[in-house]
Amino acid sequence: MPSKPLRLGILVPSSNTALEPLTHSLISSLPNNSNPSAPTVTVHFSRFAVTTISLSPASIKQFDLPAILAAAQLLAHAEVDIIGWGGTSAGWLGFQHDEELVRAVTAATGVPTTTSVVALNKALQLFNVKRLGLVTPYLDDVQEAIIKNYAGAGIDISLGMERHLGVAKNTDIAVIGEKVLDGLVREVVEGTEAEAVTTFCTNWVAAQRVEYWEGRWGLPVFDTVSVVVWDMLRMGGFDVKTVKGWGSLFKKS
Repeated sequence: MPSKPLRLGILVPSSNTALEPLTHSLISSLPNNSNPSAPTVTVHFSRFAVTTISLSPASIKQFDLPAILAAAQLLAHAEVDIIGWGGTSAGWLGFQHDEELVRAVTAATGVPTTTSVVALNKALQLFNVKRLGLVTPYLDDVQEAIIKNYAGAGIDISLGMERHLGVAKNTDIAVIGEKVLDGLVREVVEGTEAEAVTTFCTNWVAAQRVEYWEGRWGLPVFDTVSVVVWDMLRMGGFDVKTVKGWGSLFKKS
């Protein structure tokens, strides 16, 4: 009997339309992963309700643990090896939110767990980033909360190193095109002291542009769709240095 592939299980905001196609593209590009009958890595998804991003009580309640745990337990039915929360809510709710989520999901399912924000923070530490360019689609107060939380962790996101678009409805985010994203990334890099950039939203269609941005501006770019896959692969013992075309992060183990 052939060995079981490494199975990644990703929790997805219900209204997200970018994360799954991007993740499938990344996973399909892995070495020896082109044969659907004998893949090296497979990826599986479970959703829970998220439709808007704001600091309203109703929006914050979307990220309560019971709904997330229910979705995670469905992933555990597929005997996944790693579970990842493919969302950035800890950016504005506080990093402790994802720390609690990781503990709760692991306890409920017995499966090692990570998140986009946990993975991003590992990448920032690995690259020793202290000044970060932040690109999001979010509202003013959400952006301010993210900046404040990173300041508390010793990461400077000064005024010139952030851009955001003021969008609350999640389905509106995925239709924002590459031209807009290219401009936002350029603005947080040119004339600033940013040491790296994050495209901070898993409903951006952005991960496929990371290598272009890194080549254009010579800085590492961490997209929150690809960082969680990077971390899950590492946790599963996969050699991430064999991943090509998805940015400098995958050259780090």
